[in-house]
Amino acid sequence: MSTLQRRSWAEPFKIKAVEPLKMTTRAERESYIAEAGYNTFLLRSRDVYIDLLTDSGTNAMSDYQWAGMMMGDEAYAGSENYYRLEKAVQDFYGYKYLVPTHQGRGAENIISQILIKKGQYVPGNMYFTTTRLHQELSGGTFVDVIIDEAHDSQSTHPFKGNVDLKKFESLIARAGAENIAYITIGATVNMAGGQPIAMENLRAVHALASRHGIKVVLDATRAMENAFFIKKREAGYADKSIKDILREMCSYSDAATMSGKKDLLVNIGGFLALNDYDVFEEARNMVVVYEGLHTYGGLAGRDMEAMARGIEEACQLDHLQARIGQVEYVGNRLLELGIPIVKPIGGHAIFLDAKQFYPQLEQTKFPAQTLAAELYLESGIRAMERGIVSAGRNKETGDHYFPKLELVRLTFPRRVYTQAHCDVTVESVYEVWQNRSKVKGLTMVYEPKYLRFFQARFEKL
Repeated sequence: MSTLQRRSWAEPFKIKAVEPLKMTTRAERESYIAEAGYNTFLLRSRDVYIDLLTDSGTNAMSDYQWAGMMMGDEAYAGSENYYRLEKAVQDFYGYKYLVPTHQGRGAENIISQILIKKGQYVPGNMYFTTTRLHQELSGGTFVDVIIDEAHDSQSTHPFKGNVDLKKFESLIARAGAENIAYITIGATVNMAGGQPIAMENLRAVHALASRHGIKVVLDATRAMENAFFIKKREAGYADKSIKDILREMCSYSDAATMSGKKDLLVNIGGFLALNDYDVFEEARNMVVVYEGLHTYGGLAGRDMEAMARGIEEACQLDHLQARIGQVEYVGNRLLELGIPIVKPIGGHAIFLDAKQFYPQLEQTKFPAQTLAAELYLESGIRAMERGIVSAGRNKETGDHYFPKLELVRLTFPRRVYTQAHCDVTVESVYEVWQNRSKVKGLTMVYEPKYLRFFQARFEKL
């Protein structure tokens, strides 16, 4: 009698409510994507089969969170749910002060305006679109100080989110510490492929910044996923809880911006967390101007309650194993088929390497935008461009930025899709890969002033 060697894996939850999906024909999809200007952001969600555009606000909330929604204190001032959220942030992240915002970019706007003086530099471990824009609008200039491996899709460095300390030191020496507003640290790094930063590196960054009087601002949007990678990959953390790892990560920063729509399993919400009382005092004054009173920050009480409960759930190891395990499953299947993706597999998404899909296309023909459109045409799956379109233009010269990474992001919402959806995704990507030689690219016919990837329109070449 044979011995069972391995048990199958299953999600650590069961489905309690369902949302029907619409199946479309290729002819219908050709019409829909042309109408959307070959920009997946401009598609109607009703015309999408599997939506992998983003993990932002697209998560499935638990019965525990929905129960909390019924306990929303919708008072204009002093909502009880604010104090619940404040306590959860202090307990799990360790920061002293909380300013709620409608989402992460609200927090980015406030901290940028407070800390950046015109002409200052803001180093970071690779840019993120909204973060860099707020820094630029406040008069700052972003400087990439991430390790070189992060710009190489095939590097298997386990912590491609690490800061290159020599690059950071060089900027300090060249510009002067007084001309550096702060250093922003993404954990994980979205644009690099959902790659984590090591605790050792984060500790060293904080030590270097502190010696020069430079604040560290953590983008904690997916910090719990980063904590999971530290637990799995970094020596000395295997036996520590996600909560303990998260608190140590945050202890090496002075403040954090947070989009609760990712890690925290909610559909809307974010916050700015701080340790410096003077910065907090200014932030809670500014939030009244841009978001709402400092005890609701543009959110309903029920949304703050759902986020407080989401913090509890998101730190559970079985949740993170399932969430990141689903992404790994898709990534490993694609690798088995010889499909080029960013390595190692990241936390929230698979990133297809569009330059390797379409070596015949110059970057000015928008290979990643083309690939996202082709995937939708093939299958009804919606993904997102993360390449030259997302990178935007140099604010001084007006020229395109030409990032080394030209990627399409397949982003998995938390607790939404099944393994069968994952298999369909793999098969669809493979079909696009098989037909890659026929593709001719796109030309941009409309470009908005800010964050062009959201609203730009294209036509087929």
